[in-house]
Amino acid sequence: MAEFDTIRSAAGARAAQIDEGLRAHMNKVYGTMSVGMLITFLAAWALAGLTVVRNDAGEMIGLTQLGATLYASQLKWVVMFAPLAFVFGFSAMINRMSAATAQVVFYAFAAVMGISISSIFLVFTGQSIIQIFLVTAIAFAGLSLYGYTTKKDISGWGSFLIMGVIGLFVASIVNIFLGSGVLSMAISAIGVLIFAGLTAYDTQNIKTTYLAHAHHGDQEWLGKAAIMGALSLYLDFINMFMMLLNLLGERE
Repeated sequence: MAEFDTIRSAAGARAAQIDEGLRAHMNKVYGTMSVGMLITFLAAWALAGLTVVRNDAGEMIGLTQLGATLYASQLKWVVMFAPLAFVFGFSAMINRMSAATAQVVFYAFAAVMGISISSIFLVFTGQSIIQIFLVTAIAFAGLSLYGYTTKKDISGWGSFLIMGVIGLFVASIVNIFLGSGVLSMAISAIGVLIFAGLTAYDTQNIKTTYLAHAHHGDQEWLGKAAIMGALSLYLDFINMFMMLLNLLGERE
């Protein structure tokens, strides 16, 4: 009996340790993501201020030389697709990085994303951007909480959601050449639903991945897993925000 109690106490202590580790892991995921988000929007806001000419009333009347180079020359394609190339390269190379290096690279990626989306400050009003950001933050928090707390296994969503993302990407590329407003709205509406689902799915996946590997005690691996988790949720947030902004944002 005493031996049974000892085993039970050890198991309980181990479970408590894993729960505490999971909380610390999720805090690191959300903290890293939040810092990345801050870097992105500061970079976007700062760059936008350098690319436009405004009159005394604050109305945009033209682009600076930097603005013309970034948004009206062939360099705009580099600016547009740089985050995509960056994230593929980052994902491919993270196993060869230390956790500390991976975190720095993630923050660099966040700055590149800020440069890429800086044009939102030229297209949409500042008040509209803030409002849509808050709406996105509330929706994201609720969806992520659902993914973390639900007892339902939603791992089966993954293949369908990834197929949806691929479809959105292809449709977006096609619409660059078509310039269809209706198609753009449809892409944004469907995209909001897909990235809402991915927010819950990725949150649960981050949790289950930690629980599956926590007993190994490899802190370096867990550190990189937290950064990749932050990257996944960051991309879900950014994409949901951009698509809601396209749907609901008030244009300049």
